[in-house]
Amino acid sequence: MLLRTSTTLLRTLREDPADAEVPSHRLLLRAGYIRRVAPGGYAWLPLGKLVLDRVTEIVRSELAAIGDQEVHFPALLPAEPYRTSGRWTEYGDDIFTLADRRGAEHLLAPTHEELATLLVKDLVSSYRDFPLTIFQIQTKFRDEARPRAGLLRGREFLMKDAYSFDLDDDGLRASYARHRAAYRRVFDRLGLAYTVVRAVSGAMGGSASEEFLAGTPVGEDTYVGCTACDYAANTEAVTTPAPAGGDPDAHRPTEVHDTPQTPTIAALVALANDRRLAGRHDWTAADTLKNVVLTVRRPGTDTPEVLVIGLPGDREVDLRRVAAALHPADVAVFDDWAAHPGLVRGYLGPQVLAKLGLRYLVDPRVVTGTAWLTGANEPGRHATDVVCGRDFVPDGTIEAAEVRPGDPCPACAATASGTPGGTAVGRDGTGGELTIRRGIEIGHIFQLGRRFTDAFALDVLGAAGKPVRPTMGCYGIGVSRAVAAIAEQHHDERGLVWPAAVAPCDVHLVVAGKGAQLDAALDLGGRLSAAGLRVLVDDRANVSAGVRFTDAELIGIPCVVVVGRRLVDGYVEVRDRATGGRDEVPWDGLADQLLSRVRGNGV
Repeated sequence: MLLRTSTTLLRTLREDPADAEVPSHRLLLRAGYIRRVAPGGYAWLPLGKLVLDRVTEIVRSELAAIGDQEVHFPALLPAEPYRTSGRWTEYGDDIFTLADRRGAEHLLAPTHEELATLLVKDLVSSYRDFPLTIFQIQTKFRDEARPRAGLLRGREFLMKDAYSFDLDDDGLRASYARHRAAYRRVFDRLGLAYTVVRAVSGAMGGSASEEFLAGTPVGEDTYVGCTACDYAANTEAVTTPAPAGGDPDAHRPTEVHDTPQTPTIAALVALANDRRLAGRHDWTAADTLKNVVLTVRRPGTDTPEVLVIGLPGDREVDLRRVAAALHPADVAVFDDWAAHPGLVRGYLGPQVLAKLGLRYLVDPRVVTGTAWLTGANEPGRHATDVVCGRDFVPDGTIEAAEVRPGDPCPACAATASGTPGGTAVGRDGTGGELTIRRGIEIGHIFQLGRRFTDAFALDVLGAAGKPVRPTMGCYGIGVSRAVAAIAEQHHDERGLVWPAAVAPCDVHLVVAGKGAQLDAALDLGGRLSAAGLRVLVDDRANVSAGVRFTDAELIGIPCVVVVGRRLVDGYVEVRDRATGGRDEVPWDGLADQLLSRVRGNGV
């Protein structure tokens, strides 16, 4: 393949676009890979399409290598299958819905579990056809409220989605493990540094899921890692080690205190220590019980539920964790205090919530026998020794509190307590602490189970002659998002630095002068292309050599060949875009050396 800059639809920009928020967005626009069409929608220009196609082919080849079969579903789908599965309402405002000229409702597909299940139900009837996995690489749509960060948070994107069907749970676990290993090979080939983390299943459902996150400071996903073991999890999936419970009757009776002007935890702690409430002068925010009121609206309902969450006062509620725990409900901060006079703002305690008929969920740290300083449900008053299991009984626990650096690792804590399933503790035997990191979600795998096969009554004839209901797995890769993730991890102050496996071309020929050097570059480009290399020749005669070199660094092709003054001696300069290394290489034999470099990079 030979591309000439003068005839390729390629326009680089000298300045950063005003709306470009992250490096990948800025550089893909500036280097002429993509062009904005609408909020959250981008056109792929020739160089960008070459990168997208190379990423796509790597994904496709690894899926085919494990026996997955490629299909292609329409993007415009009828509403009925999604109504049957319940996801028409679960997705809420996140899906594009529309009606055709006859009034029939449709949606632009965000994923295709329903269609995959119906296809298998239509075509497969015997246990002999299993295990079976189908996949597609197709454009998907989600109605993002705030499209941003270029390809990282768009409304239209290219995704690979695969669906496995097995006869039993052992088969599902084998399919899951096979895809997990394939994903590692995909992302290794793409040159991405990534972490596999535990995740929540969300709208997909199922018993287990993991995300593949490409580490970057601009990532929208926050995840944790342990300093002592291999535990890693999305913050929404982090579990809190619960302390041991105690005897609720071992505490002093509850005592109510006047605590005027203490609507905040900080003010309350300061007053409690100043007045030595309950005979103490060592009160901290962690000794207080904060009660946060939220509204929860479930899909298909008009009236929201009022929910109160209790957590230690040194923690803030993380609404994303609450939403993950209560999915598919929408969660919002409560603000209609006038309609609920029994809730005393700033002085709310759990003692009255059962009488008010309100559901009360608590942080896992709030266990039976723990005593708290909390609201007395009267303006300007708090109570000490409000004991869980004696003065209030929660309706359950919820992972709602923010996760902070230094929190104990739940896996190490499980091992230390003898709970099965924990990973190894730290080298000193004490367990590790959590660190907070950021990343871009590039892949997500799920053990779906029978949610969709149950919804559509998919049964096949088993080996014993009786009906068997298959179980499913789902495996997604954000293909267009992976391009942005690669750009985030592979760039410098001058521009993009593509890994060889995904670069639009193998070689970028740049001419230092004009005339004979330009003619020689075109001739050399033809020879390299004939030898099997993908070549971009900057043959623009109306721009300076400085502009050509600047563009070459911006575009980021791994190998830059400079045709310059040494041409008369039979030499060209070969530059490595990633390392900055430069070599003088004889004109004769250049193709063989460059092919060796490309093959050495696994391309």
